[in-house]
Amino acid sequence: MVDEELSDGERVARLLSSEVHGHERGVLGRLSVADARETVEPSEQGAFAYAVVADAEDERRLAEVYVHPDRSHVEFRAEVRTAAEAGHRAGLRVRPKAVEPPRTLVFVENGAEVKPALRVVRAVGEAVEESG
Repeated sequence: MVDEELSDGERVARLLSSEVHGHERGVLGRLSVADARETVEPSEQGAFAYAVVADAEDERRLAEVYVHPDRSHVEFRAEVRTAAEAGHRAGLRVRPKAVEPPRTLVFVENGAEVKPALRVVRAVGEAVEESG
């Protein structure tokens, strides 16, 4: 069981990475972690930790994970509307990032929010597969 009080950003990001790696079937089984940093120095702005890619061969980035001292955030680069909707449904803090192309940030404040964040990753992965 995940400790709800786990609020160290680096540990939260590692837990999310483990959840992505831990699935062998379905859309999550086809996703992988890429460009993972061995060590990440958390920052207030968020330090890059790793990317979540659609498949290991083409390494199309669906999202990037960033580490803050007290949380992590997932910056979705694909299916940003789907990410926002799924994040809201999961009860997570969500905000748009006004860049071109637009992105959606989903904040993972503690260990208890890793499973809901994984549901957002799954929803985005499914939407990407459906759109071809």
